[in-house]
Amino acid sequence: MRKNSINHLLILLVFLTSFFSNAQVGISTDGSNPDASAMLDVKSTEKGILIPRMTYSEIADIENPVFGLMVFNTDDGRFYFYDDGTSNWKELAIGTNVVTPFVCGNTFVDTRDGTTYTTVPIGSQCWMAENLNIGAEIHAGTNQSDNSTIEKFCYQNNSSYCDTYGGLYQWDEMMQYATTEGVQGICPAGWHLPTDEEWKTMEIQLGMDSGNADAIYWRNSGNVGQKLKEAGTAHWVSSSGSNSSGFTAFGSGYRSGGNNFNNLRYEARFWTSSEYNLSNAWFRFLSYSQSGVYREVDSKTNKGYCVRCVKD
Repeated sequence: MRKNSINHLLILLVFLTSFFSNAQVGISTDGSNPDASAMLDVKSTEKGILIPRMTYSEIADIENPVFGLMVFNTDDGRFYFYDDGTSNWKELAIGTNVVTPFVCGNTFVDTRDGTTYTTVPIGSQCWMAENLNIGAEIHAGTNQSDNSTIEKFCYQNNSSYCDTYGGLYQWDEMMQYATTEGVQGICPAGWHLPTDEEWKTMEIQLGMDSGNADAIYWRNSGNVGQKLKEAGTAHWVSSSGSNSSGFTAFGSGYRSGGNNFNNLRYEARFWTSSEYNLSNAWFRFLSYSQSGVYREVDSKTNKGYCVRCVKD
């Protein structure tokens, strides 16, 4: 090695030794030294700092996050830090109006009634992992109406079924008497009613062939129904679900019209916010005995189905 190279190496070693012994890092555009009180001092009038940018699902997959770990969520455009006291990711917020948001996979509280809901990331989407249960219970012999009060049916007019399986809603009530697909409807703030296309996106993410997703009625491609249904027989008459998606669908039954209910623990029916025509809307149907998903249309007025919400 030449003498000049050796001298350069020695100078570099001396610099690094001094640098690390001071335990300070200065990054600046003006060449100034870091402030004595700072371990890291970044100065610039032209450029900013980028921290790791991750999706909901990528953040949820971080193993054993340390308290204070910070990331930027590319799905909702917000900064989050990990709070090991609550085992939740919380938004890094400034000011007095600080809320406790979440990263998908955490629970959240519907501030309208204090109900806590679980959530699950499926691809780039964030879904509620249980059925919505908001509103005042009314007897199923009376249709829900546009009266500024969210109304729900409970299976067999028994509120305990709502506590377990969620409320049952007519399409217009769910939509809060709008017809634009993807509206908030009866969902909490920051959430909306899934469209037919958003259901397809989720189904394709879980393995359904994209060509089969547009089919009407029975679609067995990818065993998506099996992946959506809760495993075991706690809420299904027999076990055919794996719940590998985390969606956790229960066999919640439905209101078939008037004061009539059908098929608790045999099937689940979920509205979409997409109309088929003036009288009917698209919905999804899971059966206890089938591994696929039905994509069908039904009466917006007569039927009472479950509702899931998707994060904006």
